[in-house]
Amino acid sequence: MKFVVGGQIEKEAIAEEIRRLAGDKAISVTIMNDIEAAMAIKNGEADYYFGACNTGGGGALAMAIALIGLDQCATLGMPGKILSNNEIIAHVKAGKKAFGFTGQDIDIVLPIIIGTIISL
Repeated sequence: MKFVVGGQIEKEAIAEEIRRLAGDKAISVTIMNDIEAAMAIKNGEADYYFGACNTGGGGALAMAIALIGLDQCATLGMPGKILSNNEIIAHVKAGKKAFGFTGQDIDIVLPIIIGTIISL
């Protein structure tokens, strides 16, 4: 399974947390700029995109939305609001490929997303 990290902030922290949460599962995590990361999803070179910015949707997902479409993307956390665990799980199970959130939400949303992806 291949993960790419784009967005505007906290790329290293996101990548490290994905690796930690995946444990011994066979994954790869690559940090890219947001255009490269979105193109990797579009071209089938990666399975999931993660990005963070200060709003959770703008710089985190703008290129992913533009290149793979809004229907493949989900904003999971924004200032003052994080989706419920069930809502996050529903987005993953619905086949969304790109996820955006704020930098301070990494420890809250990534365990839910990665746990769901690994269990699929």
